[in-house]
Amino acid sequence: MTEEYSGKSLTELLDMLVPITEPPAISMMPQTIGWAFLGGAIALLGAWAARRVIKHRAANAYRKIALQNLEHLQDDPAQIAVLLRRTALAAYPRSRVAGLYGNEWLTFLDRTSGNCGFLSETGQNLISAPYRAPKPNKDVTKLARFWINKHQSEVPQ
Repeated sequence: MTEEYSGKSLTELLDMLVPITEPPAISMMPQTIGWAFLGGAIALLGAWAARRVIKHRAANAYRKIALQNLEHLQDDPAQIAVLLRRTALAAYPRSRVAGLYGNEWLTFLDRTSGNCGFLSETGQNLISAPYRAPKPNKDVTKLARFWINKHQSEVPQ
C-alpha cells in the first residue's frame, strides 16, 4: 500500500472511492429499417384480422338472434316454421326463398344444410303445423337448431 492509503480505516478508504460513471442507456429503437417494416406489417395484419372477425360476427348475427328466438318458441312447429322462413330470408336472396312452399321448401332446407332430414316425418310437421292445433315437438326444434347452425349463407357479406 502507498502512503496515501496507509493508516486509514475501511470507512475512510470507502469514502475515497470515486463513483463509476454509468454508460449511456441503450436505445430500444430498432437500429435497422427492416424492424420498422416488420412492425408495420404486423400492425396491418392485426388490423386485417380484426376487421375479418368483426365482419364475420356481423354477417352471422342473424344466426345468434334466430337461436335465441328458437329457445322461446317452446317446441311449437308452427312458430318454428315462421322462424326458419325469416332466417332463410336473412341468409339467402329473397327471390330464391320467398316463393318456396311445401316439399320444395323442405328440399331447400335439406339441401342447404347437408341433408339433415327435413324430408322426413319430422320435417313434414313444419308444413302441416300452421293448419292444426299446436303440438310441441322437440325433434322439430332440434332439426331447426341444426339448420340454423349449419346452413351456408349466400347473401353477400
